[in-house]
Amino acid sequence: MSFFIAEGPVPAAPMPDGGFEQTLIMVGIALVFFYFILWRPESKRRKVMDAKRQGIKKGDRVVVAGGILGEVFKVQADTLIIRLTDGAKMEVLKLAIQDIQPSTEAAEKSEASTSSQG
Repeated sequence: MSFFIAEGPVPAAPMPDGGFEQTLIMVGIALVFFYFILWRPESKRRKVMDAKRQGIKKGDRVVVAGGILGEVFKVQADTLIIRLTDGAKMEVLKLAIQDIQPSTEAAEKSEASTSSQG
């Protein structure tokens, strides 16, 4: 039965040299990776979309987060009133806007100006 009983204390595994420093380096590399791959591009996209939302004007076509399409009827401080295809009006938050398509008049003007330049 003596083979079930350990003969003396079990020696601890030796600590590798530089274990804590290696861990800090790996955490630092992971943070740099997440910054350049995730956080920085997302903040750029957010800034662009915020600028687009601030530039919304009457007549622009918008897509709301739920997939609702409409034309901007009235612009308020934090909300928009959009007119749906059947003529109904709906008030939505500017933050709910996912995509903005300029009004057809503005699009025609920009196309005309680019074709007259070339």
